[in-house]
Amino acid sequence: MNFLWGVATSGHQTEGGNSDSDTWFAEHVTPTVFREPSGPACDGFHRWRDDLDLVAGMGLTAYRFSVEWARVEPVEGSFSAAALDHYAAIVNRCVELGLAPVVTFNHMTCPHWFAARGAWLDPASASLFARYCGVVMDRFGASISHAVTLNEPNLPRLLSWSPLPPEIRELERATLDAAGKAAGVHRYRLTNVVLPEEFDAMEEGQAVAHVAAREAIRSRRPDLPVGLSIAVVDDQAVGSADIRDHKRSEVYGRWLRSAAEDDFIGVQNYERARYDGDGPLPPPSGAVLNQLGSDIYPPSLGNAIRYVHAEAGVPVFVTEHGIATEDDTQRAAFLEPALAGLREAIDDGVPVLGYLHWTLLDNFEWIFGYGPKLGLVEVDRQSLARTPKASSAEYARIVRAASGP
Repeated sequence: MNFLWGVATSGHQTEGGNSDSDTWFAEHVTPTVFREPSGPACDGFHRWRDDLDLVAGMGLTAYRFSVEWARVEPVEGSFSAAALDHYAAIVNRCVELGLAPVVTFNHMTCPHWFAARGAWLDPASASLFARYCGVVMDRFGASISHAVTLNEPNLPRLLSWSPLPPEIRELERATLDAAGKAAGVHRYRLTNVVLPEEFDAMEEGQAVAHVAAREAIRSRRPDLPVGLSIAVVDDQAVGSADIRDHKRSEVYGRWLRSAAEDDFIGVQNYERARYDGDGPLPPPSGAVLNQLGSDIYPPSLGNAIRYVHAEAGVPVFVTEHGIATEDDTQRAAFLEPALAGLREAIDDGVPVLGYLHWTLLDNFEWIFGYGPKLGLVEVDRQSLARTPKASSAEYARIVRAASGP
């Protein structure tokens, strides 16, 4: 299989108007941890053809996008033919343009009704998710190139190691309480806003759901590569490795072990973190920081995929990698050294299926709203017009050079 060069996107972050989803519901309760509602996002639901033209225009060979479960099954047990046709059209256009359609079946957001059942805490969650995956596969699964069941199920636990202010944690709890009251249920749960005391149960629910989804997908297409994606920081030990290793075990261990039954594991890397024997260390003095507060460190990608492959023993697919910065010259300069580290890892024998940059468009970044900028293409927040940045041309240049004549 040829190495895939592409970009990654997600439905809720780009489509807009995802009003039957849990995240949309939580964005509109009071109080809410979301800085602002997603609203029209990038209007990708209507402008997807233009966006695919941008991807193809960069000379890329893959496009990762997510199917929104809330659109496909807005009411429990009732599936939307129009929504399925919409996503089938995206897949078909990808194929026409020579783009491998990498489809994520769940990229954080779920239907409102699913969250009102307790989401992944519900004993029926795995069967409900597998049923939805089967419906999607029956409609257009024959034409997709890779299936990603879940996106970053380890993210809440990873974020528990980040220095977020205590008031954010309190606001997350208040958001879930407010959503439960507004929905008239005892337990309203989101996939990416999780209470610490429920980390284990939510991960267990997602782990079972992944297996059920994988089997539903394979039963329809045994040849289709299936995996999930996890968030992976380049964790570095300074002196004692005890805390670093404890973090790795806690945040990645379950998923790296379970990947043995998958065809690949998706790695999503944005940063490094350093630990000594006492705990996390701040960024080095004088380091240039990204918008989320960590230092810009291109070698993190190569280090992350080496670690994941060594632990999981299956091929790696870089399903997300990027940098949050208002200064696009930083993004453009970041690409070459980061991808050089990827090439070195491949040369050293790490099997990597492809690289998908996060992300095509400046989009909705969850609780941070439209503040962080990670796109290769600028989106005007008023007109929603797209303007490619210099980094998109630099990425295209690197891909051309890597692909040869």
